[in-house]
Parts: sequence; C-alpha cells; structure tokens
Amino acid sequence: MAMLPTERLDFSPISERKRLVLPNGARLALWVIVNVEEWDINETMPRTVLTPPAGGSPMPDIPNWAWHEYGNRVGFWRMLEVFDDLNVPAVLAINGSAIARYTPIVEAARQRHWEFIGHGFSQKNMQKVADEAADIARTAAAIRDVTGKNPRGWLGPGLTESWDTPDLLAEAGYDYVCDWVLDDEPVVLKTRSKPIVNLPYTQECNDVAMMLIQHHAAGEYQRRAIDQFEQLYRDSVKSARVMALVIHPYIMGAPHRLKYFRNTLGHIRGHRDVVCWTGEQILDWYLAQ
Repeated sequence: MAMLPTERLDFSPISERKRLVLPNGARLALWVIVNVEEWDINETMPRTVLTPPAGGSPMPDIPNWAWHEYGNRVGFWRMLEVFDDLNVPAVLAINGSAIARYTPIVEAARQRHWEFIGHGFSQKNMQKVADEAADIARTAAAIRDVTGKNPRGWLGPGLTESWDTPDLLAEAGYDYVCDWVLDDEPVVLKTRSKPIVNLPYTQECNDVAMMLIQHHAAGEYQRRAIDQFEQLYRDSVKSARVMALVIHPYIMGAPHRLKYFRNTLGHIRGHRDVVCWTGEQILDWYLAQ
C-alpha cells in the first residue's frame, strides 16, 4: 500500500519544536541549487519559451531545445563567475544523462568541490518513467562514476514523485530529498525502510516559477529573494532556518538576468552570521542535532 503524505510525516508547527542551533553563532544556512539538464530532442521539450506557430508539439523542436542548450554552453559559465567571485559553493542537481553530455560542466563543479545530487536520469516527470527504481539507480551510478561516491541527495525533475519515490530513494541509499517544499527546517519522512530527510527547497525563489510561469521581469528575482531572506533571517532569532535559492543556466544565466542573481547572493553574503553550505552539510548538521 502506498503511503499518503500525511502518513509519511506528522504535522508539526515550527513554533513548537526544539531550537536548532548552527555553529559559531550562525543563524541561517543558505544553499544554492544549480539545475543542469539534458533535453532530449526526440521528446517533447520540458518547457517552452516559444510556442509553435501552428500549435502542437513539433519534433524536432529546435527553438526550445536551443533555448535550453544556450544555458549549458554560455549561461552556466556566466553564473560560475558569480560563485567564484563570492566564494559560494553550489549544489549541482544534474540529470544522469547530462553527465556524459556536458563533461566540462561536471569538471568545473568537481574542481570546486560542489555537491552532486540526482535529478532523474532524464528531464522527465517521474510518474512517466518506465522503471522508477532503475532510473534512480542509473542516476546514482552516473554520479558515482564521476565523483567516486554515491549521491546523498535527490531532486525530482519538476519536483515530481510517484507514490513510491521516497521509499525507492531510501532503498537506493539516498539520505535526503528536496521535493517536499513545506518547511523552513529539515523534516524527516517515513519510508517503508529507513527514514529519509527532506531539506528545505523553494518554489518562491525558483527562477522557473518566477520567470517562466509567473512571467516577472528579471529584477523580481532579486527583490523577492532578498525579501525572503530578510524574513527568514528575522525568524532565525528563535531557531536556525534554512534558505534555498534555485537557478537554471538557461534562465538566470541569460545576460539580462544574471546581475540580479549576483546582487542577491552578494546581499546575503554580506551577513557574517549566515553560512553558505551544501545540502550534505545541512543534512549532517541537522542529524547531529
């Protein structure tokens, strides 16, 4: 029997929990997730910047494939300068298939000791994957081949899960997942074997939601992310908080948007009592609490 979400975790108001304490007087942990995907030209494109003039789903869809490909050819390298300039480590959420296709991106992330987390083998809804357990295992194997270790974290493509995803992830050796965007602190999900931790991710400070679905001007990313940070920072007087920023090379890596990501990260970096961590650093700190 599949577990309902309400069976996987108990309801817990944040005001009634044990206080979480970060090391060295820090109040907030920021993690930044960079999503790197390979879009299969033989499939319907996961997202579109241009709808086809006569409707339908053309194959091949060169305009939308190329829109995404720009991110990996150009946008990623533009974003990389921001991470380097501000000395911030990122987490690379990467499709298993993208590892072989975009080797220079993988190498750049490895050189900087970024954490790699699974993001599906291809950019496809996990409910439509023929064999979910095999897809999860293939993704882990692709990451293990280039990093020498199993990925500990998982982000479903488009946050998609089947009823069994948390169970399959726990059984495949994953320690955390990001799909359950429902808290500002890590939460523990029950599975049919061992528990798995969900780390705070974001729909609100996610460039897909903001730029592609809500169609905001580029500057909204900076305004909203800083507003989000200021409130979480205020909340963190009571107990430590975790904040996520989510970016895609083909969106925030576009020339007219990048400065807003740089400004956001620079603003947060200016606070001494904020740590910029990877997902596994946040996980290990939480488990030690």
